[in-house]
Amino acid sequence: MTTPAIPEPVASLIERVNAHDEHGFLDAFAAGGAVDDWGRIFIGRDAISAWSAKEFIGSHGTLTVEEVDVVGSTVTIVGDWRSNHANGRSKFIFDVDGDRLAKMTIREG
Repeated sequence: MTTPAIPEPVASLIERVNAHDEHGFLDAFAAGGAVDDWGRIFIGRDAISAWSAKEFIGSHGTLTVEEVDVVGSTVTIVGDWRSNHANGRSKFIFDVDGDRLAKMTIREG
């Protein structure tokens, strides 16, 4: 089975995450961008950075993509998330705004 291509800017974001590139990860978000991590909402670069330093990039997370679905400007990725903070099959829903991300939502995959 072949996984469909991941569109930009999501493909680059996943590369940045897997490389543990905090600045590249943060730069992927539009001004006022947000992360919804299982109902906890982090809005803006400073809030996303504080969350990520502990639970995402800072926990040396990596995502192995297993499924890709694209509907309009929404890209859904399901894959195996591994980190020092949490592990398991996860769903990442990306709301794309041009060449940046408006929102990344994380849920159980």
